[in-house]
Amino acid sequence: MLVEEKLRELGYILPEPPTPKGMYVTAVEVDGMLHTSGSSCFVGGELKYVGKLGGDLTVEEGQEAARCTMLNLLSVIKQHIGDLDRIERVVKVVGFIASAPGFSSQPQVLNGASELLGEVLGERGRHARSVVGVSELPMNTCIEIEMMVKVRD
Repeated sequence: MLVEEKLRELGYILPEPPTPKGMYVTAVEVDGMLHTSGSSCFVGGELKYVGKLGGDLTVEEGQEAARCTMLNLLSVIKQHIGDLDRIERVVKVVGFIASAPGFSSQPQVLNGASELLGEVLGERGRHARSVVGVSELPMNTCIEIEMMVKVRD
């Protein structure tokens, strides 16, 4: 099944790719590897989830923010490579989670993004990853994710 068909089957709609909020590009491809800039949980140009996990937001809300962010990243990837079926393998996902003091469930939050990749891409979506709790993120977003993807010719 095609990636975008699988997304629709699961009830996800690929959004318009987010626009940069600074002096950078959303992705760069080098030698068949696409590196994305960090993205967040924008919906219609507005952040859907703001604040800190473990304070303002629950783990479940963080997982939804992670899925929303991953959909934004998939739209960026599609914009750069034209067809999500050209994804050969998701190599690495890096997540930054705005965390209240004492919050240590960052891996569970990022699972929202990792699980979506597995559902949509199967084995191609399995990846290495890092997740870090941080005290602040730009625009008070609760999450930022970047990723590296191997692209088929």
